[in-house]
Amino acid sequence: QVQVVESGGGLVLEGGSLRLSCAASGSFFSINDMGWYRQAPGKQRELVATISKGGNTMYADSVKGRFTLSRDNAKNTVYLQMNSLKPEDTAVYFCDAEIVGLTGLQFRVNKYWGRGTQVTVSS
Repeated sequence: QVQVVESGGGLVLEGGSLRLSCAASGSFFSINDMGWYRQAPGKQRELVATISKGGNTMYADSVKGRFTLSRDNAKNTVYLQMNSLKPEDTAVYFCDAEIVGLTGLQFRVNKYWGRGTQVTVSS
């Protein structure tokens, strides 16, 4: 059973910082990309940032220069450092992980999602 669990959300004033964590656990062979998405009320879920197993990152234009995504492969964990937060960053933040499982001699890749963590930025 694979679990992806986010933590670190909360309420912060505009201009403040938060650090989100996302940890994958369970029985699997390895993890490919991990990423963060967010969904504000009444809006579709959007990509925030992704990171490959090798540490290559990609960011949405709206967060470039403010958010930094890092990864600890030994802990199967990614960290999203969010600085200079704006009210428009308010959303539920979801983490996903591309989990590689090995069944017999066959590799399978499945995407697992966490339940999300609320980030609220007050002006």
